[in-house]
Amino acid sequence: MTDLTKAHRATLDAVCDTLLPEVRDTPEPLRAGARERGIPDVIAAAVPGLPPHAAGALTELLDGLDSESFADLDFDWRTALLRQAADDNRFALKQLKAMVFGLLLGPVDGTGRNPVWEAIGFPGPVSAPPSPAQAPKSLPLVPVGSGPMTLTADVCVVGSGAGGSVIAARMAQAGRSVIVLEAGPYRNEADFDQLESTGARMYLGGGGLWSEQGEIGLLAGSTLGGGTVINSMVCLRTPMDVRREWASAGLDGLDGPDFDAHLDRVWGRLGVNTEATRFNVNTEHMIKGLTACGYAHERLPRNASPDDDPKLCGYCNAGCQQGHKRSTLSTYLEDAAAAGARFLTDCHVDRILVEHGRAAGVEGVAAGRVPLVVRAPTIVVAAGGIESPALLLRSGIGGPATGRHLRLHPAWMVTGVYDEPIEAWHGQIQAAVSFDLTHCESGVGFLVETLGLSPAVWAANTPFTDGIRHRDELLKLRHMASWHGVCHDHGTGRVVLDRAGRALVRWRLDDDIDRRVALRAHLEIARMHRAAGAREVFPFHWNGPRWREGEDFEAFLDALRAVPPDEYTGFSAHQMSSCRMGADPSRSVADGRGELHDVPGVWIGDASALPGAPGVNPMITIMALAERTAERMTAAEPK
Repeated sequence: MTDLTKAHRATLDAVCDTLLPEVRDTPEPLRAGARERGIPDVIAAAVPGLPPHAAGALTELLDGLDSESFADLDFDWRTALLRQAADDNRFALKQLKAMVFGLLLGPVDGTGRNPVWEAIGFPGPVSAPPSPAQAPKSLPLVPVGSGPMTLTADVCVVGSGAGGSVIAARMAQAGRSVIVLEAGPYRNEADFDQLESTGARMYLGGGGLWSEQGEIGLLAGSTLGGGTVINSMVCLRTPMDVRREWASAGLDGLDGPDFDAHLDRVWGRLGVNTEATRFNVNTEHMIKGLTACGYAHERLPRNASPDDDPKLCGYCNAGCQQGHKRSTLSTYLEDAAAAGARFLTDCHVDRILVEHGRAAGVEGVAAGRVPLVVRAPTIVVAAGGIESPALLLRSGIGGPATGRHLRLHPAWMVTGVYDEPIEAWHGQIQAAVSFDLTHCESGVGFLVETLGLSPAVWAANTPFTDGIRHRDELLKLRHMASWHGVCHDHGTGRVVLDRAGRALVRWRLDDDIDRRVALRAHLEIARMHRAAGAREVFPFHWNGPRWREGEDFEAFLDALRAVPPDEYTGFSAHQMSSCRMGADPSRSVADGRGELHDVPGVWIGDASALPGAPGVNPMITIMALAERTAERMTAAEPK
C-alpha cells in the first residue's frame, strides 16, 4: 500500500473532523476535535501498514467521498454523506471510527495519564507494574544475531498459547529437544502497565483485526503465552454432547474416561477454582437481570490464584500485573523450560519444510530481519485458529479442508445505561455465566456473560448518529453495564491468504440458525437490562435502535428484529476448527490423533484442531486436546 495522495489526505482530515469535531459545550478535555489533536496525521501515517483488505476499503471510501468534494462541505452535509457511504463501505468507517476514538482515549502524556479519562470518569492505571528485578523473565530465549540462523531440535512448536505450551512441556518432559517459536513478544508482569494501548500490542494485528468485509472483530493473542496471558480466565469443561459428536467424527475415546483424565490434568495444573471469583457491580446487575427474567446463573471457575485482588482485575485483558493469572507463562511454559525447552520470540514462520514426504523443519524470519531455519522431524502447528491454517496454506500442505470450517463463537454485545455508576472497568471482567439459553435455537444457542468496559472499544462501536452526540455518549460510560451472548455457531467461515500471503478471514452472518441465535441473544439481553433497571438499552448495530425509559419497549424489540444482519457488529475471541481433526481427509486436516493426513510429522496442537465449536469458552478444551495429542505423539512411531 502506498502513501495517501494529497486529495486522500484532505478527505481523511474532513472525515476525522466529522467523527470527532470540536465541541465547545462539553468538559474542557473533550472539547478539541480530531484536527486539533493531530489524529488525521497519525492515521494517515498508519494506513500503509494496514492489511491490504483494510487499506483497500479505506482508500475506496476516500475516493468515493472525494468525488463529492467532501472536504468543502459543512458538518451536517458531511455527516449525512458519511452515513450514506456506510451503506456501501461500512468496514472502512468502522475502521476509521475505531482508529479515531482509539487515538482520543489511548495515548498518555508524560505522567502516564490522558486528560479525557478524568472527564469521563475512567481511572486509568491504578498501580505501577513491578520492576524487572521483582518480576524477572525466566524463560530462556535463543539469542538473535545479525546473520542467518539455523537451529536444530527434535520438536519445533510454532506458537506458545494454550495448545502449543502444553505439547512443548510434555515433549520436553519426554526427553525430546524442543524449540518454541512465537510470533509475538515476551512480556510479563513488569511490562503490564494497565494501559489499553500497551495491552493491544499483545493481540494479533494490534487488537484491530477484522474479517474481510468488517463483519466481525477478531481478538487473538500474539505474545509469549498467547491468549492465556490476556484472556479473562474463564475455565469451562467441554460439554458431553460435543464430546460425543467429536468422538463420532474420529476422535476415539473423547467421550470417555481418558479425556476426563486430560481435562482433570489441565484443571489441576492451572489451579482452577471458584473461590477467587468475585462479582463486581456489572456482574451483580447481570445476575439481577437474569433472575428477573427467570434464568439461572453460576459462578465462573477461573485459573486465578486464591489471593487474586479484584480491585486490580479490570485490566486483566492487558495482562495480570499481580501475577495471579495462571497463564501458560507461569505453568506449562515454565514446565517446558525446566525440562530444557528453548524459546524464540518475535519470530514469523513462513512455511513448513517437507522432505521425502514428511516434516523436515520450518523457515521464517526472526526479529523482523534475520532469516531462520529450524531443522526438526516433528513440527507442531499451534499458531492459533487464524495463523495456523495460513502457515499450512503457504506451505502447500494440509489438504482441501485447510482453512475451512472456521468457527468463531461470535459474541453480540448489548449495553445498558443505569442511573447509578457501574464502572464496568473495575473488578473481575467475567465472574458469572448463564447456560440456560445454550440450546435455544435448533439445538444451539449462547452463553450470557459480562464484559469489561474498554472506553476505546465502546466509543468505537456504539451506534453513530453524529460526532457531537457521539461525544456525549462518552460521558455516560461510567453508567454503562456491558454483557454479551457468546454463540455456539452453526455456520462456518474460512481462512485464506491475501495477496501478501497473510491470513485473511472470510465470514458472514449468513447461516439461518446463526441469524436466529444472534437475534435471540440481542432480544434476551436487552430484556435482562430492562429488568435490571437500565434507563437506556442499545446494541452495537451500526444504525442500532435505542430504547430510553418512557418509550415503548416492545416497539424497541420489534426494531431489533427488523435490523438486517449486515448491520450487526460482533466480536470473536475464539477462532477454532480451521485445521480440524477428523477421520475424513476431505473434511479434516489432521487425523483423530492430531497428525496431518498428508504429511507425517506435522501435528496440529491448538484451537484450529477442534472439530467444531464447543459452545463454551474453549481454553480448557484446547489444552485437554493438546494433552491428548502430546500423549499420542510420545507414543507414536515415525511413519
